[in-house]
Amino acid sequence: MNTEISSFESTAEQVVELANHVSDEHPEADLWDIADGLLAGAVHFWLYSRQPCEDPMCEDCAPVSTSGLRQAELEKLIREFAEDSDYYHTPTDSNAARA
Repeated sequence: MNTEISSFESTAEQVVELANHVSDEHPEADLWDIADGLLAGAVHFWLYSRQPCEDPMCEDCAPVSTSGLRQAELEKLIREFAEDSDYYHTPTDSNAARA
């Protein structure tokens, strides 16, 4: 088993478990607020983890060498993760076909 995939999947599962735990512990809380808080924390950590090194010519850091490049990469990942989600399309979407 690939360790990178394993830690990715494990981390994603733990975040969902955390969200469920918080919503169970605080049933009066707005689910959107919980989700926004998780996303804010995830974005903060993602940006922290993508800081380029001190070498301005570093090839490994080139894709994240500016704030604009980091944001573009983050937006690409968010789009991919959203489209891969079971919840991307729902029967209650306003553009869902209804018979």
